[in-house]
Amino acid sequence: MAPIITVQNHRTTTMTVSQEEEVLRRRNEELERELKKSLEREEKMKMELRKTWERVRVAEEAEERLCSQLGELEAEAMDQAVAYRERFVTLMEQLTAAQKLIQSA
Repeated sequence: MAPIITVQNHRTTTMTVSQEEEVLRRRNEELERELKKSLEREEKMKMELRKTWERVRVAEEAEERLCSQLGELEAEAMDQAVAYRERFVTLMEQLTAAQKLIQSA
């Protein structure tokens, strides 16, 4: 006959060693299932983190390209503004010369 072990709960229950082993085996199975689920969630989160990291890397590269293009456009706009101003000054000088010619005639 198996020895009897007493477990105290809200009420007093008497369990045999084999019954206690069965309870522990079930609890162990439950914990193993929870661990497996936890490991699966962890792996899923790692995959999501890798995907997010890749998207961040792509976004940073795109930002760098855009900044470079913006810098080139700013330089081009400045060159055009300088050329426009030079042309404007030249035309003003020509207009002034033409007005003096008309006034003197």
